Amino acid sequence: MAGSSDGKYDKILKASIEVISEKGLDKTSISDIVKKAGIAQGTFYLYFSSKKALIPAIADNLLTITLEGIKENIQGKENFWDVLEVVLDETFNITDAHKDVIVLCYSGLAIDHSMEKWESIYQPYYSWLEDIIRRAIKNHEIIRDINVKWTARIIINLIESAAERFYISHEQNDTLEVFKAETFNFIKRSLLTT
Repeated sequence: MAGSSDGKYDKILKASIEVISEKGLDKTSISDIVKKAGIAQGTFYLYFSSKKALIPAIADNLLTITLEGIKENIQGKENFWDVLEVVLDETFNITDAHKDVIVLCYSGLAIDHSMEKWESIYQPYYSWLEDIIRRAIKNHEIIRDINVKWTARIIINLIESAAERFYISHEQNDTLEVFKAETFNFIKRSLLTT
């Protein structure tokens, strides 16, 4: 994630998330954002070319928060299944806390035809999980006969999709615990050694 030593980039991002969550992207102006951030309007353009340019930065910020939370909460956990539970918990927590912004990111990246930006934003997360999967294979915790790259992507996408279905699509005919348990068990059944 890009930033500045004076914190203005982070102020802009934080203000953008707050204002856009409150007003929506279309009704949010650059003036609203800079006022909330406490910076001059020209400063905004030092970091972002337009309001639309905020979307990938916001997505990157949310993913950075997610991955940092996961890494912090897996301290001392060596078992793949314990790590997976943390990934599930953090993903569901971030999705709940930032559901409006996640919808904005999806729509903004789709409108801008920026799926390649999306993939580049996710690359550190994918790489991190690929390393975790390789370690699990080495430790005989999961099956060996998998494509690590695609397995990491499938796991991340499945967990995010489950969280989004619960919090964004409001498919809450089951409890949160059931959603998480079903997602965890599905992944476990697909990777567990026999």
